[in-house]
Amino acid sequence: MTDRPTTDDARREAGMRTRREVLGDAWVDRAVAGTTPFTADFQDFITRTAWGDLWQRPGLSRRDRSLMTLSITIALRHWDEFALHVRAAKNNGLTDDEIAEVLQHAAVYAGVPAANHAFKVAGPILAELRGG
Repeated sequence: MTDRPTTDDARREAGMRTRREVLGDAWVDRAVAGTTPFTADFQDFITRTAWGDLWQRPGLSRRDRSLMTLSITIALRHWDEFALHVRAAKNNGLTDDEIAEVLQHAAVYAGVPAANHAFKVAGPILAELRGG
């Protein structure tokens, strides 16, 4: 067993740090600024649980987790999350070509329409990140 945060405060702190490293400060700042009393418990939950627990686990690298997250969001057709995680995948070291391979692979396992839409979503994001 590794030394992972165990208290809610430690999980929240580790989660926020990882969330910022993976998604970027601008994204996290917008999410935090948009928190309302209605969404506050959910924001705390995903920070502690997704980012403070799951993304802290030692079994996979962040890069591997990005590959998985792209694949899962394509398969489930969660396009907003997919777009967010295209940016995260770049932050975690994936190249445009590797992201394209994930999308190509998804055509067989998640369906050609899903992969086709994923290319449409990812293309402008990757161009923007390249500065073009």
